Amino acid sequence: MERVKVWLILLLGLAATTATAQASGQASNVRATYHYYNPQNVGWDLNAVSAFCSTWDAGKPLAWRQRYGWTAFCGPVGTIGRDSCGKCLRVTNSGTGAQAIVRIVDQCSNGGLDLDVNVFNQIDTDRRGYAQGHLIVSYEFVDCGD
Repeated sequence: MERVKVWLILLLGLAATTATAQASGQASNVRATYHYYNPQNVGWDLNAVSAFCSTWDAGKPLAWRQRYGWTAFCGPVGTIGRDSCGKCLRVTNSGTGAQAIVRIVDQCSNGGLDLDVNVFNQIDTDRRGYAQGHLIVSYEFVDCGD
């Protein structure tokens, strides 16, 4: 009977840890590719790049749209679709520790992030990501401050 209690306690602890990690909005060992949004070339216009979130966020003030670099989000932890639009992530290159805050403006299907090429280059400080075509990153949802 004691063994059953110990196993039950361990299983409940594992479940609580997993739920906490998912609720905290963090993930590691995530693949990040790059996308040529180049928002500075299109006046930070979400409609011009056909971003999924343009339906809700294209009318936001210019300062809001240009405050952070852009990303598509389809990560393993966090809300997806409409509920992720406009949220911010702190993305960290797992190899170098370089970080950037990005705003979610789009969806993707690669199971991770599709960073604007400018952000990708900013955190790809050793250029290994460019050579591989992707980075391994961690991310956490953060307050955008708007």
